Formats: sequence, structure tokens, C-alpha cells
Amino acid sequence: MLLKETQDAGPDLRLHPMISVIVPVHDRLSELEECLKALRSWPTERCELILVDDDSTGDVRAIAERYGARYLRTPQREGPAGARNLGASHAIGEILVFVDADVVVSANALRIIRGEFERHPELAALFGSYDDDPGCADFFSSFKNLLHHHVHQASKSEAVTFWAGCGAIRKRAFETVGRFDAVRYPTASIEDIELGLRLIHQRQEVRLVKDLQVKHLKKWTLASLVRTDVFQRAVPWTQLILRTGYIPQDLNLVWASRVSAALVAAIILLAVGLVAILLGLLRWPLRELATAFIFAALILLLLNLDLYRFFWRKRGVRFVFGAILAHWAYFFYSGATFVFCCVVRLLRAPFRQPPAGYLPRNSE
Repeated sequence: MLLKETQDAGPDLRLHPMISVIVPVHDRLSELEECLKALRSWPTERCELILVDDDSTGDVRAIAERYGARYLRTPQREGPAGARNLGASHAIGEILVFVDADVVVSANALRIIRGEFERHPELAALFGSYDDDPGCADFFSSFKNLLHHHVHQASKSEAVTFWAGCGAIRKRAFETVGRFDAVRYPTASIEDIELGLRLIHQRQEVRLVKDLQVKHLKKWTLASLVRTDVFQRAVPWTQLILRTGYIPQDLNLVWASRVSAALVAAIILLAVGLVAILLGLLRWPLRELATAFIFAALILLLLNLDLYRFFWRKRGVRFVFGAILAHWAYFFYSGATFVFCCVVRLLRAPFRQPPAGYLPRNSE
């Protein structure tokens, strides 16, 4: 169903391409309602809203009807990749806009998306970021969302990946690249990142639009944060890097982040050494080891100073100290996961077939 028509002082809307907004959802219906309220307020015609129910237990159809969305349901739980693919297969728009069910878009988001595609005919896809005012203000939710916001806002506009939390792609580019890989990623993972790498491999242009910001409603806990970072990000990210042989110099994988992960590992080793010396288990020189520890910590702070200043501005002194420790922990377990996956691959290497190509073809 088309979103409601409103008066618009801009150019003739009939000249704009048709847009299909696709929202996949699995339960979390209260967040979904906030998401759809914001989408329904977009001041435009020529825009359809498609809600894809990924085998939810609640009555998603009733919510879709209440907000004027087309309703689709997957035959079984397929994950965000499969749900988005289903929505795309029924979409009539020339541009597909993917929006997660736990985000709230701004009133000008669609205008930003349209403007980027109209100004840049060569552009295949674009994406935005979370804003700096997350829906949940507790420590872990603030840390996770503010980190995402800062990383995206500090990155280059010429992107080498994609983000489906709020991202748009021309339908012809989406079909040409092979859609989301729902076979390799049957649950929430890096399916959007992998799609972006395939776009770049085909020399398609992807842009990070920093003005395109959405509010994230998700509440994070320590357990959900670590579980997501390790099993839904670090592990599949490492597997993708090892499979393709390509490490993008963008977002969380810029050189500063890679050096920071190495410094955290060094700090932990130095701290263990210092404790061992104090307990009399080692006879290494204490002063030199302590100096190395302090030097590594200072370099780590300087490398991430802009982020920590941002944390300070947004949440104050108490938050920034906890956020620094959480950030260092993030570097530690992400780096440890990368090393672990590399070691496992080396041990399995004699029993594996050589890779067939740079990037895998998507399976439907």
C-alpha cells in the first residue's frame, strides 16, 4: 500500500522514482510500532511500505494493516537476509530502502535518500548511521549506539560496505549482485556487510550519508553486547576476510582500530608480567615493564581520543571511564576472536579445498 499523500512544496513528485521500504521483523512488536509510526509520517507519495513477518509469534498482520503496510510472511524463520529478500521480490519500487524494525527514522530521511540518488545517477547504494541520542539511556545501550554513531560519522563517505539498519539500494543493483546471502547467513549477522563487499567487487558505488541518521531503540546488556560482537560480528567477519582475502580499510577495520587491538593485547600481557614480578614469579626488570605498560596505554588513549571526547560530551565523566574500559574489552575479544579463527583455519587448511574465487556467489 502507498504511504499517504501530503502536500509538498518541493519539485513534482511524479518525476521521482518509486521507492519500496522493506521492514523485516521477528517479534519485538512494541519497537515495530514506533518504527512504523515514523515511516508513515514521511511526506511523500510514490512510496510503498512492506512489512515482512519473519515467523513472529505475535499478530504482525494486524499491525501492518493498522499502518497501511503490505504484509508478507516467511514460510519459516529465515533471518533478516531471507526476510529482506522476500520483501524485495514483491517490491515494485526502483529503489529499495531497508529499515530495521527497532529503529525510528527521521522525517527528512526519505528526502535525503531521494536527493542522493537523484544527484548521483551512478550511485548503487547508500546507508546512514544511528543518531547520538539512543532510545535506551543505560550504560551498555549508550555505549554500543554511541560507538556505532561515532565510527560511522568519522568514516569516509566513499564506503566499501553496506548497512541494512537504514540503507537503500537500486533494485537493479540488488538483483545484479545476487541479493542478501540468506543461505550463509540464516540469522542476523554480517549479511549486509557481505552484500556491500560484493557491490564493491563489481565496481558499484556505495556511499555513507552522514546526514541520514536513525534512532536505535534496542536495549543492550553486557551479555547481548558480547554475544553479538563475537558470534554475529567478529566470527563471521573473520571468516569473510579469510575466505575473500580482503580486509576493507573502513569503519571498524581502519588501521587505528587494528593497532588498538594489538595494543590492548600488549597491555594485557604487560599487566600479567607486572603481577608475576610483584608476586616474585618473574625476575624481569619492573621499571622497564611498567614504562612499557604506561606507554602502550597512552598510545591507545591517543589513538581513540576523538571517540573518548565524544563520549565525554554526550554522557559525562563517569560514563567515559566505563566506556574506555568497555572499548578496550571490545578490542580484546574482537582481536582474540580474529586470532582464534585464523588458527582454526590454519589447522584445517590441509583438509580444505582451495577457494574457487574472490567472493562467493550468492545462493538462493
